[in-house]
Amino acid sequence: MLDKLSAVPPDPILGIISAHAADPSPKKIDLGIGVYRNEDGGTPILKCVKEAEKILNSTETTKSYLGPPGVAGFNSAMTDLIFGEDSAVNSEQRVHTIQTPGGTGALRLGADLIKAAAPDATVWASDPTWANHDAIFPAAGLRLENYPYFDRQKSDLRFDAMMESLRSKGPGDVVLFHACCHNPCGVSPNEDQWREITDLTAEKGFLPMIDLAYMGFERGIEEDTVSVRLFTEKCPEVLVASSCSKNFAVYRERVGAISAVCDNPQKASDVVTVINSLTRKNYSMPPTHGTGIIDIILHSDELTALWREEVADMRNRINGLRNILSEKIANAGIERDFSFLQRQSGMFSFLGLSVDQIRRLREEFSIYTVDSARVNIASFNDSNMDYFVDALKTVL
Repeated sequence: MLDKLSAVPPDPILGIISAHAADPSPKKIDLGIGVYRNEDGGTPILKCVKEAEKILNSTETTKSYLGPPGVAGFNSAMTDLIFGEDSAVNSEQRVHTIQTPGGTGALRLGADLIKAAAPDATVWASDPTWANHDAIFPAAGLRLENYPYFDRQKSDLRFDAMMESLRSKGPGDVVLFHACCHNPCGVSPNEDQWREITDLTAEKGFLPMIDLAYMGFERGIEEDTVSVRLFTEKCPEVLVASSCSKNFAVYRERVGAISAVCDNPQKASDVVTVINSLTRKNYSMPPTHGTGIIDIILHSDELTALWREEVADMRNRINGLRNILSEKIANAGIERDFSFLQRQSGMFSFLGLSVDQIRRLREEFSIYTVDSARVNIASFNDSNMDYFVDALKTVL
C-alpha cells in the first residue's frame, strides 16, 4: 500500500531551515523561520518561565492523564486573559476555553468543530494569510476561500475592498481574522476599523473565527485583544484560536487553546462536550508541561508582572528594529520606499522583492527567506543588519 505514495515537496520554511543550517558562510542570515530572536540570535527561555518551571517540577506528583480538557487552571486563566475577567461573556458563562497542542492544534480543532456543526460551511481567510491556514481547513474537509486584505503596491490594508467582500457573507460562512500582528504582512486594522468590521459581522450573521497568535506583540496584552472583545460584545457566537508560543516563548512545548463563545451557557456547555469528543478522536489527551507552567505564571501576581515586562521587552525590540532597518535602508541610498516597516507590527513584513531577487540573496549573500519575501524582523541585529542592507541594495 505505502509503495503507492510519492514524496511530498518540503514545506518552504522547513527547506529554508535546512539550507541555512548547511550553509558554511559565517555571514549567513535566516529571515524565514517564525520565532522570536534576541540580539544574540537565540530564542531564550523567559525568566518567568524558568521560575514557574522550577515550581512545577518541585510540586508535580504524577504524570497521569488529565483528560481531554487538560489543565483547568490554564483554561480559566486564558479565558480571563483573552476575554477579560469581568467581561459579560465570562460572567454569563457563555465562553469555554480548552487547551490544545499549540495554536495550530487550536485551529485544527476549531476547523473540526465547524465541520461538525456545518459541513458545507465556507471559511474565508485574508489574502494573504498564514500559509498553514491553507492546509488546515481543507484537511478538515472545509472549503477555503479568500477575501481582499493586503495591498502589495502600497504595503497597506485594503480596507474598503475587504469590507465590500465581507458584505456578501452571511450565515453558513466563517470568516477568519488575525487579531493582531498579521502573519505574513504585518498590517492590522486599527480600533475604529475593527469596530466597523465587528458591526458588519453582527449585521450579516457570519461566524467570526480569530487567530490570536501574537497577543502582546503589537501594542500590548489588553490592546491586542480589542478585536476579540468587540466580536464577543456584538456577536452571539465567536471562535478564538490562541497560541502561547510567541508571547511565552514556549514554542516546543506546544501550548495553545480553542475558545468557543456561544449564545447561552447551556449551549456553551454542550459545545465543550463536542470539543472533548473531537479531541478524543484526534490526539486523545493533551500535553500538560507547558500549560502547567503558564497556569503557574498567570496565577502569580509576581510572575505575571514579570511576564508582562518580558513581553514588552520583545515587542519594543521588534518595533525598534523596524525603525532602525527602515532608516538604514533610506540612508543607504535605496530609492524604493521601505518606510512601511515602521507602520507595520509584529515579527513579519513583506519586502516586495521578486523571486529572482530572493534567490540572489540566498545564492550570493547566504540570506534566507521564502520566495514571497516575507521576513522575520526579529532575526535582525546589530551584527547582520548592515550586511543585509548592502545585499538588498545590490539585488535592487
